[in-house]
Amino acid sequence: MNPTSAPEVIASGDPAAGKKYLVPFILVVSLFFLWGMAHNLDSILIPHLKKACNLNNRQSTLIDTSVFLAYFLMAIPAGVILKKWGYKSTMITGLLAFAFGAFLFVPAANNLSYITFLVALFIIGCGLTLLETSANPYATILGSPDKAAWRLNLAATFNGLAAPLATVVGRFILSGKSHTQEELAAMTDAVRNNYFLTEASTVKVPYIILGTVLVSVAVLFYFMKLPEIKTTSKDGISKGSFLGALKHKHLRWAVVAQFFYVGAQVCVTSFFIRAAQQAGGFDEYTALYYLGLYGTLFLVGRFVGTILLRYIASNSLLAIYAVISVLLSIVAIFGDGAYVVYALGGLGFFMSIMFPTIFALGIDGIGDDTKPGSSWLIMSIVGGAILPYAMGTLIDMNHDNIQIGYSIPLVCYLIIMLFGLKGYKIVAR
Repeated sequence: MNPTSAPEVIASGDPAAGKKYLVPFILVVSLFFLWGMAHNLDSILIPHLKKACNLNNRQSTLIDTSVFLAYFLMAIPAGVILKKWGYKSTMITGLLAFAFGAFLFVPAANNLSYITFLVALFIIGCGLTLLETSANPYATILGSPDKAAWRLNLAATFNGLAAPLATVVGRFILSGKSHTQEELAAMTDAVRNNYFLTEASTVKVPYIILGTVLVSVAVLFYFMKLPEIKTTSKDGISKGSFLGALKHKHLRWAVVAQFFYVGAQVCVTSFFIRAAQQAGGFDEYTALYYLGLYGTLFLVGRFVGTILLRYIASNSLLAIYAVISVLLSIVAIFGDGAYVVYALGGLGFFMSIMFPTIFALGIDGIGDDTKPGSSWLIMSIVGGAILPYAMGTLIDMNHDNIQIGYSIPLVCYLIIMLFGLKGYKIVAR
């Protein structure tokens, strides 16, 4: 893919790669920020497109379904593409797919077509899968092996940084205006359609800018000389099998826990703005401000959790955080006023370590099954496609009661708690 020279090939674990590949590493880190921005904008799109396309709660969660279903369907193809094309080409392809999906927001808004929005989001999800499949391992291997974990955590920090910054972009998307179904019914067809088109049109400029940035980054990758890293076992043979990896009981537990964790996080984030409006009594912009604080707490939680993990066993900290999340969910369900919003913000802090902790515990001690085991854990992200839809359905069945919907994350945290207490244990075979 490099027009100026053939890609340099180095073996993974080459300690000489450190300073020499600082610039390539910075480019890779930018990918973490970009896909973090995409996911955090989804939580703003859900209440916004609910208004613009006049949707119920269940229909609005198809935004999450489109993105996370792409992760599930693309997980294995992305691995095949990475193996065949290499890291650089896979990352460029992911960026261009991401950009294409972003540009599709323009015709979707012009035609007020929710289906087109969903197709665009599915394409974005495919691009994100390619990026995550390639950038995560690339960040760990690109440099000295003793600093691999540090590099990945540093990159993940920029992923978390996107959460509060996405709310800044959100102010250009949300209008702050809303109408009840009764008010919409009282409008003439022309006035009502103009309102919907005006609401939908606010996504165009932010996503055109996002798409342009993505294409620009793809061009930088194309012209940048990047090392193409090969990773094989010592005897040169790739070991482990996709189905065989599930013989590890703790990995099976981790796949289930990760499914419910991702589902819980997406549920909490996707309905945050509407919960802040309905339960907290905040207007749309104030709710967006608190969503930014939620994202900031998630980022802070990553730093604090990393420190605590030096002194507390990872499974124990996971179980403690899950218990606290259960209690906060109870406040979110039965609480009143601003306390509901504070509880949801607290969930951001205590969820922050769950994904990497479950991931690490799941692949611990599985040897040659590590790569296929990792694939199973990535595929379990499909929880983000299924559980928000279930939450939206529950809310609609309870007369648009957003708070009752948080019963679903509560159940998720109970399952994560069980994994931290028991399921993580490696069973001797």
